[in-house]
Amino acid sequence: DAETAGEALSANSAAMREVLAALKEQGIAEKDLQTTDFSIQPKYKQENRTDGTYEAPVIVGYAVSNGLTVRVRDLAKLGEIIDRSVTLGVNQGGGITFSNDDPETAIEAARKQAVEKAAAKAKTLTEAAGVRIGRIVEISENFARPMPQMYAAAPMAKMADESVPIASGENRYSVTVNITYAIEQ
Repeated sequence: DAETAGEALSANSAAMREVLAALKEQGIAEKDLQTTDFSIQPKYKQENRTDGTYEAPVIVGYAVSNGLTVRVRDLAKLGEIIDRSVTLGVNQGGGITFSNDDPETAIEAARKQAVEKAAAKAKTLTEAAGVRIGRIVEISENFARPMPQMYAAAPMAKMADESVPIASGENRYSVTVNITYAIEQ
């Protein structure tokens, strides 16, 4: 916060330059840093009068906030990066999201497994019904990209006391395949 918008902007810019430099020193690539939610807001003061009326609000200063999205590719460094950011004055944190940089290999494996399961199920059903599987008439797929796991952010100041433990868990990919076969008697 500062008396003028220019002073608040200068202070915020200096702090953000320091945070960006520290993140780069910790191995975060330029492409993995993105500014978000930048704003300059006036701060107001409004006095209540003794007669129950209000005085017009007066600008008493300005606040600048600046959000930063950081992609950390080495999860072993995540706790250390959060700790360092807090020591540099970062005082708000958003949700931590875990995602797969290249999910296509996992999705392809899920597709193959879904087709194998659908074919095996069709074989079981046709054998039980006393008929044979014919040619494939139609194949369709239902696939929804998994939502990355979000972890609620604790107030950043509370995290500064110790290294932040981070558990990444796993992402699961699910593909449903519908296969329509002709039936042979």
